[in-house]
Amino acid sequence: MRRISIMVSAAALTVSLASPAMADRGGQDFGSATLTGFAALPAETFVPGSEPSGAAIGAGPFNGMAAPFAHQPVQGFSGVVNRRDGTFDVLSDNGYGTKANSADFLLRVHRIQPDTRTGEVTVLGGFNLSDPDHHVPFALSRADRVLTGADFDVESIQRMPDGTYWIGDEFGPWLLHFSAQGRLLQAPIALDGVKAPENPYLNGAQPNIASSKGFEGLVRSVDGRHLYPLLEGTVTGDTPGDLRFSEFDRRKGTYTGKRFVYRLESTSNAIGDAIAVDRHRFLVIERDGGQGDTAKFKRIYLADTRDRDGDGLMDKTLVADLLDIANPKGLGGFGETFRFPFQTIEDVNLVDDRTLAVLNDNNFPFSSGRTPGKADDNEFITIRLSAPLHADKRALR
Repeated sequence: MRRISIMVSAAALTVSLASPAMADRGGQDFGSATLTGFAALPAETFVPGSEPSGAAIGAGPFNGMAAPFAHQPVQGFSGVVNRRDGTFDVLSDNGYGTKANSADFLLRVHRIQPDTRTGEVTVLGGFNLSDPDHHVPFALSRADRVLTGADFDVESIQRMPDGTYWIGDEFGPWLLHFSAQGRLLQAPIALDGVKAPENPYLNGAQPNIASSKGFEGLVRSVDGRHLYPLLEGTVTGDTPGDLRFSEFDRRKGTYTGKRFVYRLESTSNAIGDAIAVDRHRFLVIERDGGQGDTAKFKRIYLADTRDRDGDGLMDKTLVADLLDIANPKGLGGFGETFRFPFQTIEDVNLVDDRTLAVLNDNNFPFSSGRTPGKADDNEFITIRLSAPLHADKRALR
């Protein structure tokens, strides 16, 4: 698989929107990215006045915290939307890690405002996800049809120009379409030929994708016509380490049958998120399962669907190594080299043509990648790439 990259010449900048092929850097990876912003939301942040949660995870303590919790934690940022006004929508994960222990965790989209000058993240509010119109055809965990981590494992999110949200799930895997207030608008949309262990329609058949390996990434095309959900795991029968990147037509409400293949650098790796740069190129987080000192592989790649060498795989260019970020200003109180050493890094977003926002999923209260024995905060960082992406302007809206 030939690795491609981005030219930095003025000529390429001029024509990149019309001809993305002119943006190549001749197979060279990007250099080291630089930390330009750091902010953190403390792990013990809860939704004011919300219901208790965590009753099924055991008493603990977990990284020094006993369960259950008096309220709903603001945790597990598994997807992010840049609202372009200094605020972001972030998607809570499915709860406490499994379908069995997350029935009292309410699925929610939070609105946050990170301030990298103060290092603080403010939670401005948010909304729960629900299905009051009975679009979900199978039984839900609550009679009031507020959705929980026992119903869906939501991992990726895109906001449409009309204010609605598309969300990728891992239990089906399904695509879910919600109103601007979190109300499900239609029945969950399945991916033909793929079923997870939690899928209620197995009917005695074997699942062909592992648990928690569904739609970890969800891309909106720059023209808004298509969605591209990216599986986190390999479908049974596919080459190990190959991930299906399928095309869904929003206008027709169906999959087109077209799909691309993203190959992991190691079969033990997983993807964390994906976002469009232009009609051919996508940023993808790829990571191992380590945290802290055991974290060895946390990277962002530029993946290209044009497959220049004809091997049937998306071409990949290393854009940023998240374990080797230059920090000349010592932001966040860290040294000259900044590491983002979390088990699950699940959010990437374009701030501008050379700046990315990256967030972790802190798996509250279980992960402790930053400080052993201490539950991870939700961290928000911005990094400046060593070269511009020459992104389609629509990717920055």
